[in-house]
Amino acid sequence: MEEKKTDLSKYSFRETPKFVRVFFTVMKYLILISACLVVVIPLVVVILGSLKTHADFLESGAFDLPKTLHFENFRIAFEDGKVMQGLINTAIILVVSCAGTIITGTMTAFVVQRFNMLFTRFIKTVFLGVALLPSISMQVTVFQIVHMLGIYDTLAAPIILYIGTDIISIYIFIQFLNNISVSLDESAILDGCSYPRVYFSIILPMLRPAIATVLVIKLVSIYNDFYTAKLYMPSDGLEVVSTALYRFIGPLGSKWEIIFAGIIICIIPTLIIFLSMQKSIYSNLVSGAVKE
Repeated sequence: MEEKKTDLSKYSFRETPKFVRVFFTVMKYLILISACLVVVIPLVVVILGSLKTHADFLESGAFDLPKTLHFENFRIAFEDGKVMQGLINTAIILVVSCAGTIITGTMTAFVVQRFNMLFTRFIKTVFLGVALLPSISMQVTVFQIVHMLGIYDTLAAPIILYIGTDIISIYIFIQFLNNISVSLDESAILDGCSYPRVYFSIILPMLRPAIATVLVIKLVSIYNDFYTAKLYMPSDGLEVVSTALYRFIGPLGSKWEIIFAGIIICIIPTLIIFLSMQKSIYSNLVSGAVKE
C-alpha cells in the first residue's frame, strides 16, 4: 500500500486568516522594536550621562538632557583614567591571544578530528569534561600555577590563560573540520605532502569561516573581561580597557559621568573595527553554515 505524501508547497502564509497574519506581523515588529530598545536605551543613557557635570548627574534623571555640554569628562577619562594605556595593553593581549588560539586550536582540532585513535578519543572526553566544569571552581589552582610560573602581574598571565583554556574554540574547529572531506588530505599525502604541509596548505585556509567565528567570540570576551585582568594584573600601568576606569569608583562615591565618558571612548575602536569589517565578518559566518 502506497503512503500518501502531503504536498506542503500548496500551503502558504497568505492562505491563513487575515487576523492571524496581522497578529503575527504585529508581534514580529514588536519583538524587533523591543530588541532594538534593549540595545539603544543603555547607550543613550551613557551618552547623556557623559555630557553632564557631576552635580547635574546627581540631580537629574537618567533620560534628562544635560544643562550644559560638559566635554571635560572625556579629557579626564582619557588622561587621568589612562584609557590610552588600557587600549594599548588590550590590543597586545588581543593580538597575541587570538593568534595563539587560532594556531593551537586549529592544530589540536586537526589532530583530534583526523586521527581517530584511542588517545584522541580520550582527549575529546577530557576536553568535554573540562568544558563542563565551572571556571570559578578552578581559580585557586590556576592562580597558584600562574604564580609558580612567575608571570603574575604581567601581560603574559592573561594571554596564557586566554589561549590555554579555550576549549569551546577547539570544538568549533572540530565541527567545521567534519565538513572538510578527508579525501583532500589523502590526495595531498599521495602527492608527497607531509602532515604539517597538509595543515598549512589545505586545512588552515579552509577553516577561515571557523576562524572568523572564533575571532568574533574571542574579541568580544577578552575586550569585556574584567575579572581576569583585575585578578592577575593589579599593578598600575597594566590596566586594560575594562579596568582602566575602575579608578573612578571608590568607597566615598563614584564619578559616573567620567566613567560614562570613558565607556564612549572605549566603544569607538570596536565600532570602527566592526563597521570596517562587517561585510567580511558576515560573509565568513554565513559561509560556514552551508555544507556543500
